[in-house]
Amino acid sequence: MRKKKEKTQIFLIGFFTLSYYWHYKIIFLLEIFYLKYKRVYLSSREEDLLNSESNLKGLFFASFGAISWGISGVCGQYLFMNYDIDSSWVTAIRMVLSGILLLILGAFKEKDTVLKIWTVPKDIAWLFAFAILGLLLCQYTFISAIKYSDSATATVLQSLNVVIMIVFVSIVTKTMMRFSQILAVFLAVFGTYLISTGGNPGNMNISKAGLIYGLLSAVGVITYTLFSRPIIASWGNIIVTGWGMLLGGILISILTKAWILPQDLDFIAWLMIAIIIVIGTALGFSVFLEDVKHIGPVKATLIGCLEPASATLLASIFLGMRFSLVELAGFFCIILTVFLSVKDKPRENKA
Repeated sequence: MRKKKEKTQIFLIGFFTLSYYWHYKIIFLLEIFYLKYKRVYLSSREEDLLNSESNLKGLFFASFGAISWGISGVCGQYLFMNYDIDSSWVTAIRMVLSGILLLILGAFKEKDTVLKIWTVPKDIAWLFAFAILGLLLCQYTFISAIKYSDSATATVLQSLNVVIMIVFVSIVTKTMMRFSQILAVFLAVFGTYLISTGGNPGNMNISKAGLIYGLLSAVGVITYTLFSRPIIASWGNIIVTGWGMLLGGILISILTKAWILPQDLDFIAWLMIAIIIVIGTALGFSVFLEDVKHIGPVKATLIGCLEPASATLLASIFLGMRFSLVELAGFFCIILTVFLSVKDKPRENKA
């Protein structure tokens, strides 16, 4: 038993080391693809080129952010499977430390801007709304949904944000949803359903608390996406996400006394926590919110459905989970959602 655990630990260390290396390789390859795309269409209409560039950037940022969350989900699942750890403590530690990390990075990139956001009262109000009603709501409720049900059920419930977001934007802008949007919404929800339940709704055995937390996490995805947009345009995603994480993290830390550390956390546990903070939180959220500027909240939310697909695949490879042909069909549906959302017309970016 001890040898098996040691092998698992070595395997996980190797996995996350390779993950850190390969995410830079993926960025490099996508940048090459982006430059080739730009060169091929440079001679065509310039306005279409600019719109296509923005869409491609948005696709990259949203996809990478969602995959980062998938990695974070695998780490979180490993923690809950092997350690006695509370969801509120995980939420607090990941938000505070990732917030500090992002603000340090923001200070290097835009030294004069980090504190200037506190000189604009209107933006301060947006920042607190983003931190508390957006990031904190989403982070805590999703982790709690996993605790009171399971990760599959929590992912299904959170994916309802896709439907809510598109309906909300359609009502606010008084525009009809196009067929591609309706189809993309259906595929996103249906694909997530297949992955999480294997096509059998009877697998969704959920408590009342799990149901409530899951639905609130869907609302949290929408609110942090919408509340971030007015201030990210002025201050940048790194600074806004950094302050949002730090403010939300401080609040929940005070409420839950997060400075009291859980017992018996070994090296692997802290490694999982570090991956959650760096890749799944600081990197994932800042990269995902960057794409909102390029493709708008509807497409950003749709592409975020890559998270359950990537989480399922990574959990299968590294935690020994297995998925059926039905679940593979769900994976395909969600990937297809990405292409459908990118094919939408540029005017949606203004939604």
